[in-house]
Amino acid sequence: MKGELIQLTFQINESQQLLRDAIRQYGISKKALTSIKYEGGKITVNGAEKTVRHMLEIGDTVQITFPPERKSDGLIPQQVEFPILMEDDHLLILTKAAGVSTIPSREHPTGTLANFIAGYMEKSGLSSTVHIVTRLDKDTSGIICVAKHRHAHHLLSEMQKLGQISRTYEAFVHGHIEQDDFVIDAPIGRKNGSIIERVIDSEGKQAKTSVQVLTRFEKLGDKLSHVRLHLHTGRTHQIRVHMMSIGHPLIGDDLYGGDLQLIGRQALHAKELTLIHPFTKENIHLVAPFPEDINALIPTIYS
Repeated sequence: MKGELIQLTFQINESQQLLRDAIRQYGISKKALTSIKYEGGKITVNGAEKTVRHMLEIGDTVQITFPPERKSDGLIPQQVEFPILMEDDHLLILTKAAGVSTIPSREHPTGTLANFIAGYMEKSGLSSTVHIVTRLDKDTSGIICVAKHRHAHHLLSEMQKLGQISRTYEAFVHGHIEQDDFVIDAPIGRKNGSIIERVIDSEGKQAKTSVQVLTRFEKLGDKLSHVRLHLHTGRTHQIRVHMMSIGHPLIGDDLYGGDLQLIGRQALHAKELTLIHPFTKENIHLVAPFPEDINALIPTIYS
């Protein structure tokens, strides 16, 4: 069965202009236009197919139908539900549970968020593949942004490069952090002899994290801090390595010096996501509630 194609519809509210100029405002490149023209998409004005040289009038309705996408080879769709925070024709923003990998690997081809999204798209009849924009470590919970077609993925990836997608995390760390607000700007590289572990490395990639202390408290004789963190870059294990580097590893992060007594995984949650919608230009700000394991810390900690 042929899947439902993704469409972008907008109305012309300005003076006369070429169709080519109007669609360029939505970031559609010459390469994307070629794909639309020759790979099964189309562009219509008031329901009739037109070339990009067509002159538009105020009130005209333009609809771009993106071509069908070939589903990723080897990505096995699975019908597993996940919490959806926001969805339209272009974006799918959801919450990932801790313990779930974002994408499959050779050793673990199923049970990942990508498998679940592929199953959701298949069930929804969408002719698209999975385009994950923001990833999370397996044991980090919280918000993930997914593009529902490759053009949306391209625009969101460009926004990421320009720092136009804001991600805010919250974490619980060991020790009382002295400063209330500060920035960690330290390059991160792979640890010698490890394919997983990262370290502060002068030869590594630049990494920058803003830290705000929300609360300091004590639990079972240990000093702990609840912090809000904003990523300026997106390096692997960035928050975990940066917090370890200042002597305040995340609770539950035994890879980087944390203790497992209070929680069985790093107490890190992608709490907020803010961006301007690449098509509607709407300001999107979403918040993912804490999952049960982190939420269970809070009444104990603040009682």
